[in-house]
Amino acid sequence: MKIKDGFVLREVAGSFIVVAVGDAVKEFNGIVNLNETGAFLWKMLEKGATKEQLIKALLGEYDVDEPTAEKDVSAFMEKLQEAKLVK
Repeated sequence: MKIKDGFVLREVAGSFIVVAVGDAVKEFNGIVNLNETGAFLWKMLEKGATKEQLIKALLGEYDVDEPTAEKDVSAFMEKLQEAKLVK
């Protein structure tokens, strides 16, 4: 899974936001607020990370057990799919 072209992650005043740029503005009005973990996962998805890679990365970066990491990654990916931010 990969983030669609036309969406960029920015850190503004300590907050992480995703905004549409270019042609993506026609399809997506607004911004997406992410916490630190969401921004971490977003950056990996920009490179085309798989669900399994995201889970492994969470386990390596944060103090979380595997079932929780899997649940959190699934929920994050579902939200991105609902918002049509990934392909």
